[in-house]
Amino acid sequence: MSKKSIVFTGGGTAGHVMVNIAIIPTFLEQGWKVDYIGSKTGIERELIGKLEGVTYHPISTGKLRRYMSMENFKDPFKVLIGIEQAYRILRKVKPQVIFSKGGFVSVPVLIAARMRRVPAVIHESDITPGLANKLAMPFAKKILATFPETMQHLPEKKAEWIGAVVRPELLQGSKQKGLAYAGLQGIKPTLLIMGGSAGAQQINQTVRAELTTLTSEFEIIHICGKDNVDHTISVSGYKQFEYVHEQLSDLFAATDFVLSRAGANAIFEFLALRKPMLLIPLSRRVSRGDQILNADSFQNQGYAHVLEEEELTGDTLVNALQKLKEEGPIFEKNMRKYESRQARDEVITIIKTTAK
Repeated sequence: MSKKSIVFTGGGTAGHVMVNIAIIPTFLEQGWKVDYIGSKTGIERELIGKLEGVTYHPISTGKLRRYMSMENFKDPFKVLIGIEQAYRILRKVKPQVIFSKGGFVSVPVLIAARMRRVPAVIHESDITPGLANKLAMPFAKKILATFPETMQHLPEKKAEWIGAVVRPELLQGSKQKGLAYAGLQGIKPTLLIMGGSAGAQQINQTVRAELTTLTSEFEIIHICGKDNVDHTISVSGYKQFEYVHEQLSDLFAATDFVLSRAGANAIFEFLALRKPMLLIPLSRRVSRGDQILNADSFQNQGYAHVLEEEELTGDTLVNALQKLKEEGPIFEKNMRKYESRQARDEVITIIKTTAK
């Protein structure tokens, strides 16, 4: 009897890949053939390439921009090429089901899936659906939501609230290993700073300008994004990384407080780990505002403070982190009331029942 087959897709940012990474090992362990369709140069190719047993298929894809650019005129042709490439891959692989985490690469895959009559499941992390998922929704059989608030934005017959999918290995880190990996003493509270997979220049610059003040209060682990490490800085109690893979669970275990963007997957991981957060969501000037909604939801539930990027200065950052430190026990108490659903297992079950 031939193996059951599943195709995963999603990319553009690490957030569009991490849920897939949380789910893929179960399908491999249960004997499924696993393929992944992603872009040629996106971060998904780097992350998925580290997984044994997964065949990666790069396709052409356009970027779905919300602003005027000459590239907008080329992108429809790239998407058409991507649909043709995805169609050929699906014809060859013959999957029983497709799971999409979103991002612009998923659109041609979902269209090709409909053409091949392969059922697809979409997972939407943010409160409001992204443009890629909006375009792909008509071609999906099932749409899963992380936030309860998202249900009002989804077609009722297809939608189901599932909660956040958290990578189980993140809950198994060692504080001692994390401190050792970062070269920290553990004599002050540890502040983890993350700007997303691409980094965050304004956050990086503001943090570095205030290092003397901040390191008097915290030991700092700064995951600053690709090519964003500043090798001229040598400050005791401050450790920089471009990106962290295998040791991330240990660094999380060593963390007492978090300064982060407000991507849904990341903040739900911090919630599951009960790490009080200061969130600096992406500004509406450079995004559709989804992170602002995510951050406001967490602030309203008492899990985080929010500092708008437009208000970010050295003084506002220092003051906000001092307030976070003082109110950390209150945030942790609120987080203990949060009941983490077994979303990962539920998603896997839904994918299997959707498979043809």
